[in-house]
Amino acid sequence: MSAKIRPDLDSIPAYVPGRNHPGAVKLASNETTFGPLPAAAKAIAEAAELANRYPDNQATELRAALADFLGVAPANVAVGCGSVALCQELVQITCSSPADEVVFAWRSFEAYPIIAQVGNATAVRVPLTAELVHDLDAMAAAVTEHTKLIFVCNPNNPTGTAVAKAELERFLDAVPERVLIVLDEAYYEYLRLSPQQHPDGVELGRTRSNVVVLRTFSKAYGLAGLRAGYAVGDPAVITALMKVHIPFSVNRVVQAAAIASLEARHELLDRTDNVIVERDRVRDALLAAGYRVPPTESNFVWLPLGARSAEFGEASAEAGVLVRPFGTDGVRVSIGDPHENDQFLRFALGFLAAGAAGSRP
Repeated sequence: MSAKIRPDLDSIPAYVPGRNHPGAVKLASNETTFGPLPAAAKAIAEAAELANRYPDNQATELRAALADFLGVAPANVAVGCGSVALCQELVQITCSSPADEVVFAWRSFEAYPIIAQVGNATAVRVPLTAELVHDLDAMAAAVTEHTKLIFVCNPNNPTGTAVAKAELERFLDAVPERVLIVLDEAYYEYLRLSPQQHPDGVELGRTRSNVVVLRTFSKAYGLAGLRAGYAVGDPAVITALMKVHIPFSVNRVVQAAAIASLEARHELLDRTDNVIVERDRVRDALLAAGYRVPPTESNFVWLPLGARSAEFGEASAEAGVLVRPFGTDGVRVSIGDPHENDQFLRFALGFLAAGAAGSRP
């Protein structure tokens, strides 16, 4: 008799963030083209020499470094194998049956519906506004007695849009305290809103025990291949996360690299500023050509191409540039080095000029 596997898992789509192709420019996975900071690269080499030893399962030094960086206590910090692992663990600690609901905007991070189903919970998708921003009023209205968890991806992946501080504060105050709200800030380092508008989840969560903030070393810090993210929240939530944490899943090498990255964080701003200069240049060129491109606070741009998304993605790949189509919603294009962005723009402007299927995107 064969083993029994949950039949509902057959409906879960494969999570494939981006494909690789030799010789192609890869603008599909929101990676930074910069390698690890020099201090982090040195820490990686040194830590690799101790790869025969298990890492600290509590990540004590890294949690202490993050606590110092953020101005919180170590008891307010958990680390995980990327922030997506923490997303799944948050579902585990809040949801226990299919009646439990996980609310999130759509389209948003593609892992949310997957981890909700893996966690045996019910995914509740709330459409974005016409401006492709989180509809926080609709999300608050979607809360029921069964709602356990809400994900707010800010800036939003894949649209790049962000909600400002005041709007986010109103939402946090409108949601019942029994519901855990997760502010997923994977792209936080790329935010450039004004000080009055800037939404800092850690600050907003200091007086709200039902708010958890997720950030990562995968994007701006250039450690995507090593996998480390962190959560900041109430000690009770952090304690629960550490109970469901997969032992040793945050390896020795990434712990050392993350600590070194925090110590060298003054070098990070110049790198992110360079990405933002390119981000604005690419968006301006696409707008000037006639594409619709919403404002972005991330390291990518979004083209809401609808039914032509797959066509655009395939044509781009044939031109040697890998981008990321999302069904019939649109295409996400990561910001690369200037020459990579130039290659994409040549394709995108040519695609528009040719009319491809006879209509403009």
